Amino acid sequence: MEQKGKVWLAGAGPGDAGLLTVKTRQLMESVDIIVYDALISAEILSLIPADKEMVHVGKRSGHHMVPQEETNQILLAEALKGKKVLRLKGGDPFVFGRGGEELELLKEHGIPFEIVPGITSAAAVPAYAGIPITHREYTSSFHVITGHPRKDGTSRVDYPSLVNLKGTLVFLMGISSMETILIGLMEAGMDPSVPAAVLEKGTLSSQRRVVSTVGNLAKEAKKAEIGTPAIILVGEVCALADLFHWAEDRPLGGRQILITRPRENSSRLADRLRALGAQVIELPSIDTKTISPNPALSHAMKEFGYRTKEEWLVFTSPIGVRVFFEQMVEMKMDLRKLFACPAKVKIAAIGSATERELKERGLFADLVPAVYCAEDLGKEIAAAAEPGSRVTIVRAAIGSQELLPPLEKAGLEVVDTPLYETIYETHEQIREKIQEQFKAGEIDMVTFTSASTVKGFVHTLRLEDYRPIHAVCIGEQTAAEARKYGMRISISKKASIDSMVELILEEA
Repeated sequence: MEQKGKVWLAGAGPGDAGLLTVKTRQLMESVDIIVYDALISAEILSLIPADKEMVHVGKRSGHHMVPQEETNQILLAEALKGKKVLRLKGGDPFVFGRGGEELELLKEHGIPFEIVPGITSAAAVPAYAGIPITHREYTSSFHVITGHPRKDGTSRVDYPSLVNLKGTLVFLMGISSMETILIGLMEAGMDPSVPAAVLEKGTLSSQRRVVSTVGNLAKEAKKAEIGTPAIILVGEVCALADLFHWAEDRPLGGRQILITRPRENSSRLADRLRALGAQVIELPSIDTKTISPNPALSHAMKEFGYRTKEEWLVFTSPIGVRVFFEQMVEMKMDLRKLFACPAKVKIAAIGSATERELKERGLFADLVPAVYCAEDLGKEIAAAAEPGSRVTIVRAAIGSQELLPPLEKAGLEVVDTPLYETIYETHEQIREKIQEQFKAGEIDMVTFTSASTVKGFVHTLRLEDYRPIHAVCIGEQTAAEARKYGMRISISKKASIDSMVELILEEA
């Protein structure tokens, strides 16, 4: 008998990745396939492992991409194959998310499932706009109502009862029916001067709010060209937005930044930017593939320290440090033997991040150039090394050629040893969503930490025009690659994450 899989019906919240529940984030890593909606933000999609199978069943008002019944069948079919399925829905799956409909078919076929609640936009979006949906001085209740009319176009809302409740009213999915909703409230006796608001793209960097009154909100929203997704809020608490606004007041509030560092290196930069209020899309444009077995490295290490009086071991990236030590373990090469050689051993690192990676393994670099780039690293080693020294460089298969000329000019013996290959990521599943955001001008900056990340970004996105992109580059060599595509360039003063963050704050 074929083993049945399992479905997790999970809410992804309104868009800010920081509002994902711990359980949903864990499921994104552990399931076999993810079936997701159009309202899942690019920031959240970028956190999903690149090798994860994904199915987009997104729906937007007016043009359903995949009918609900077909979505239900997809969940059933994948579970019947024995897969662990994550159904990722915006907001909370049971707050007008049609989650119950999706479970009915699973229950009918005996498919096990779990519900993972999400943070509903009904509470989160007002909070990000500085509007408390309850306040003891204004109201003691709130009510969440769907703004969708019935299929025949008639309203399902009992306006007189809502008006009599005197609570905060939250209308979800009601933008196309805004005028009808507001007229319905006034005809039921609501004072046209009652504060009201429309909140667009809440919790995202592009969120906007229009605060007005029940009588004027429709006109003001039309003037501001408010679009979906958005919620309508009615009640005295809407007047508090000007007092309690906060999201846009953060240093990088209202900014969306795309970072291209390899995933294992991106968390520190992403965390710093998010802490400052930015929405961050993590789109690693390159990955690394360790060269294994690696006869060139094995040969270089066996000769290390036995041919010259002074031997230099040079690292050009944190990834290189990690791969080097992994390879030492794989080759069963004891570091005591490596550093107990007759030669005087010196270690060089291209920059502070690489130096820090070495320190975590008990090695302290003898040389770190003042300017963190390959050319200056080569020049400083050439100046510091004894004549006739041997320099063993462990790095990417295709590394910067600017490192070698100063060493060769100084007459040093150079052993350029490849540790890993650089691979360009594709990100097929979220490319279209990010392309749309670039076209809409919703991504303010892109960070690049190497020329390879620029090349990988171009390979991944395949944009028609790169000139509007504001490229924040870690050094001149990286900037030179970005200039080839006409990007607007900013270069950090130092080749470090801290310096890049300082530059982003200055440019924001």
